[in-house]
Amino acid sequence: MTFVMPVLNESGYLRRAVETVLAQDVDAPMELILALGPSTDGTSELARELALEDHRIVLVDNPAADIPVGLNLAIRAGRYPTVVRVDAHSELEPSYTTHALATLDRVGAANVGGVMRADGRTPFQRAVARAYNSPIGLGGGAYHGGTQEGEAESAYLGVMRRAALDEVGLFDETIRRGEDWELNLRIRRAGYRVWFDPTLSVTYWPRESWARLVRQFSATGRWRGELVRRFGRGNSLRFFAPPVLVLTLLLGIVVGVLQATGVLQGWWSLAASIVYLPVIAYVLLIAGVSLGSGGGHGWRDKLWTAAVLPTMHLAWGWGFLIGVLRGAHDTVDTSRLGSRNTPLP
Repeated sequence: MTFVMPVLNESGYLRRAVETVLAQDVDAPMELILALGPSTDGTSELARELALEDHRIVLVDNPAADIPVGLNLAIRAGRYPTVVRVDAHSELEPSYTTHALATLDRVGAANVGGVMRADGRTPFQRAVARAYNSPIGLGGGAYHGGTQEGEAESAYLGVMRRAALDEVGLFDETIRRGEDWELNLRIRRAGYRVWFDPTLSVTYWPRESWARLVRQFSATGRWRGELVRRFGRGNSLRFFAPPVLVLTLLLGIVVGVLQATGVLQGWWSLAASIVYLPVIAYVLLIAGVSLGSGGGHGWRDKLWTAAVLPTMHLAWGWGFLIGVLRGAHDTVDTSRLGSRNTPLP
């Protein structure tokens, strides 16, 4: 069993993530391969310390820092026929891999994934986690709270057959975000199954600050726009909701300015006011989610939820529009660079 984990500036999360991998109750040989990017927060030193503590940990250098490059380096260095993708921000239950292997064999899939269960420590991080766990936050993808087992468009992280990965050519190293979706598209087009099992879950710790969240979602949205340029109708319609929201808000601002300056008057002004209806509906939706049971138990958590949801939608949607119009080029997720992560308890 080969576990692969790309790592960059994760000193606050790496040890716990590694511990949950090494604690898997699999009855088979295993290895954890860490693809080390050029971290600046002591992550590489911590990784070397962990490797000295357990011979199952193997280190490979990933000077490019890109996730798909690191994943491919780790996969190629692996020795076993099953590849389990893990993340430095993730934590696995002890039975995760055993259960995934059973599902992989039961349904004859090439890739099996489960639910991303986001969690947080601070009011802000908890608000981001609630947004991740809500169908309103990330558009209702199966691994964000789905309950129906079956074939899926993609898989969160994933437990994969090495033979299928080799056949389709591993991860596309020209795609810096959304690389898992694109890989699963090729797996499905090759005639294999990608399977969602809701009884599998992985704890995920989201970004800890507003600036990091904006940078993450802007980059992700821009790469989704790039994927739309490349694959067109292969993309789900749900990916188009955030850019439609951005365009609607911009149109509302234009109409408001024209009305305020008197350019639009009378029936023309009344007809143009229809653009405000979806904006009002969106505001009411965000308010309902934030004030409801999903918005947390304290006012501080509810207010952060009301701020986080539109931040995610607008950053992603704006990035998507830029990606569609101009492409992603060398866009990177800068939320992974630079400062030290907050350690977990």
